[in-house]
Amino acid sequence: MAETSSILLGGGCFWCVEAVFDGLKGVYSVKPGYAGGHTDHPTYKEVCTDKTGHAEVVEVRFNPEEISLEDLLRVFFTTHDPTQLNRQGGDVGSQYRSVIFGDAAQQKIAHHVRDAIEAEKIWNAPIVTKIEGPVTFWEAEESHHHYFERNPETAYCSAVVAPKVAKARKMYRDRLK
Repeated sequence: MAETSSILLGGGCFWCVEAVFDGLKGVYSVKPGYAGGHTDHPTYKEVCTDKTGHAEVVEVRFNPEEISLEDLLRVFFTTHDPTQLNRQGGDVGSQYRSVIFGDAAQQKIAHHVRDAIEAEKIWNAPIVTKIEGPVTFWEAEESHHHYFERNPETAYCSAVVAPKVAKARKMYRDRLK
């Protein structure tokens, strides 16, 4: 297998973010989980209380020779609303915050991409995405892995996840597997 890199991205519900990134060329795996909190081994139920400090995130493992971090971050910033503080639509709480966790080099690239998106005026409000250093990633329970793929007919997936996936597929058709 080619050399891979990974980054943690939080853009609201991890079911949405996982479904968007899972279909991109050069992305080898997307795992839902929790990061940025103060509790070890948090559970979904605990994170949903908004008391552990964790964000719902995905760990995106990718080959930078097939898809650059810049391209991944452009997808990230354009397929969720990075202007909403501690929420995405009806999902409200700090666990749904827009956040990037990465090393110093990744943070530098994230700042550059964020500033470019901001300058393009894609969004009608300032981007509030936090860009932070490396943290421990706690993988989510198995029931959350490939949730959209396994449950496309549920009300949440039909109303929330499917439109984000459709938007990503339309915008980034040339980057799909």
